[in-house]
Amino acid sequence: MWSTRKKLNLLVAAAFLFSLPWLTNTGAEAHGLNQQSRNDSSNAYLGFDVNEYPGDAALPLLKQTFVFAGFWLNVPPGAKSNNWMGKRAEFAKNGFGFLVLFNGRLERELTSPAQAGELAVTDGKSATAAAQREGFPAGTIIFLDQEEGGRLLPTQMAYVLQWADTVTANGFRAGIYCSGIPAKEGKATIVTANDIHDHEDGRKIIYFVYNDACPPSPGCATKNPPSPANSAISFASIWQYAQSPRRHEFTKSCSATYNADGNCYSPANAATSTSKQNPGIFLDLDSATSPDPSNGR
Repeated sequence: MWSTRKKLNLLVAAAFLFSLPWLTNTGAEAHGLNQQSRNDSSNAYLGFDVNEYPGDAALPLLKQTFVFAGFWLNVPPGAKSNNWMGKRAEFAKNGFGFLVLFNGRLERELTSPAQAGELAVTDGKSATAAAQREGFPAGTIIFLDQEEGGRLLPTQMAYVLQWADTVTANGFRAGIYCSGIPAKEGKATIVTANDIHDHEDGRKIIYFVYNDACPPSPGCATKNPPSPANSAISFASIWQYAQSPRRHEFTKSCSATYNADGNCYSPANAATSTSKQNPGIFLDLDSATSPDPSNGR
């Protein structure tokens, strides 16, 4: 989901100490991967998110590796259309838990806190209406995709908090997808997740954080999914620990865990692919404390 995030000066640990096997194009077993979808020692569950709907035929293979999946209620970042609508039943039929996502506004779209609040009300109602049309039950957690990192401007914070209030007022629960990576701010650093958490003011927002820096990320590996608490955000419920394509500035020490083209793939899909140049559907990898992070079943 990185297509439009700001290129901020992000502070990442200088010592990268990870080397885990990853699937190339010749199958999972030959490269040391298994398809374990839960790490019992950390009680973490493995999931994926991707902007384009992977197709009905891909879901049974994806389910061999993943417990839950991202599900977009509106047009994903960088996309021109949303091909997820009407597919909730297909995911449920294949036994997936849900990570329900709504793409929010960028800074350039917000001109003042008041205008941002008005847009947030409109978007919050749109998110809950889409969730209802798809058949998600009341109380489902909808995660607002906050693409831009660092300290949020007053307009951005107004949008996030009003969106959360609107979603809650319409019978659902509010979550946020945001950066868990420290960004430089003068001589100090700021983490977007901490910034929002500090402004919650009694709201009970659920956090889905991205931090693909190695460490703490294990890179593009599906064996023993890491606990969200290891993301460096102790209150995170979901952690996006790998992105496709990989960001070279953050993943140098775990580059060997990614496919040769820089992406992450489902081991089951890649193992059955007939093309070494196209080993399947590339994905972002997530871990969660629940097999159904949005409580959307």
